[in-house]
Amino acid sequence: MTKMRSIAFINQKGGVGKTTSTANVGACLASFGKKVLLIDLDPQANLSIHFGINVQGKDLSVYEIMSGKKTVSEVLTKTNISGLDIIPSDIDLASAEVELVNTVGRETIVKFYLEKMLADYEYVLIDCPPSLGLLTLNALTVANEIFVPLQTEFFALQGVSKLIQTFDVIKKRLNSSLEITGIIVCMYDSRTKLGQAVLDKIKEYFADKVFVTNIRKNIKLSEATSHGVPITVYAPESNG
Repeated sequence: MTKMRSIAFINQKGGVGKTTSTANVGACLASFGKKVLLIDLDPQANLSIHFGINVQGKDLSVYEIMSGKKTVSEVLTKTNISGLDIIPSDIDLASAEVELVNTVGRETIVKFYLEKMLADYEYVLIDCPPSLGLLTLNALTVANEIFVPLQTEFFALQGVSKLIQTFDVIKKRLNSSLEITGIIVCMYDSRTKLGQAVLDKIKEYFADKVFVTNIRKNIKLSEATSHGVPITVYAPESNG
């Protein structure tokens, strides 16, 4: 069987395209016949909402797994895309950082509960919250790779140095196999000098880790989210 790839989509800045990237990369991989698991580790649950899943009040989120109240099989949810499963999130996850503060091995609790079933998938994609807190640390102990979505805007590279510092610490102390393997350039506008200048800076900083395809600003990507489906279903011919 193909070796499983586990990838965390991470950037502590919000609104940069993490969730959109996670959802649509997952859907595209599934459309190629791959078996894919999405893990929503953001209390805002935008990834879950992206697939029309609302677990509010149903006690069927990753929080229930982390707190030991439900098993993985009880929470695992099929999406409307064949081959694409998701472990959803809900707002209760926001309290996990406080509740787990005195728990031994709190940085690896998601890995502890999920590790056995991850091998059932070819790809595991994790949508991280816009912070470098406990939930993100958990994602980085599950993942072996990091994809960083970056906007081509003035502040895009601000905070990246902090992300790199965090990555270095995690790699040294918790997960020696972790690597930054992809930079996704999002919301790119080739018509502006600023967009091109920031793109050049990103390529200068990350070199061959920057993906060839730049994701341009595209209203269809936003519309797909509001319809609860990925872009492959909503507008497969669009630039998005």
